[in-house]
Amino acid sequence: MLTVTRRLPPNPDAVVTLTLALTASERTRSRHRFETEDGKTLFLRLPRGTVLQNNDILVDENETLVRIIAKPEPVITVTAHNEFDLLRAAYHLGNRHVPVEITPHYLRLAPDSVLQSMLEHLGLHVKAEISTFHPETGAYGHHH
Repeated sequence: MLTVTRRLPPNPDAVVTLTLALTASERTRSRHRFETEDGKTLFLRLPRGTVLQNNDILVDENETLVRIIAKPEPVITVTAHNEFDLLRAAYHLGNRHVPVEITPHYLRLAPDSVLQSMLEHLGLHVKAEISTFHPETGAYGHHH
């Protein structure tokens, strides 16, 4: 059993003991118990409000290193014919306070039939897929 209490900056070269694949919502849990694929138990005891990012390294009291990776999950990916339509969609989604991944070329969110209808009504192209999901963290969060 591992209890991790510290987060190190993302480091693709770190030699880790285990890798934990978590969905976007699982990466927002600062206190949680996870079962690893090989049957170990991992306890997160991180500062409240911690949002884990892809490739973050967590450390337990024995300096055991654990890598967090983004787990592919069901999402809807939204594309538009032009930047304005994508900006408008981001605005409408923001008004609904749903987690959204924002890039210059697409928006991504958790599957939601009501929001999908709204986006299609706005003239956007909506595609259901399985992908990693990296929603925006709060504007007042601490970025590392």
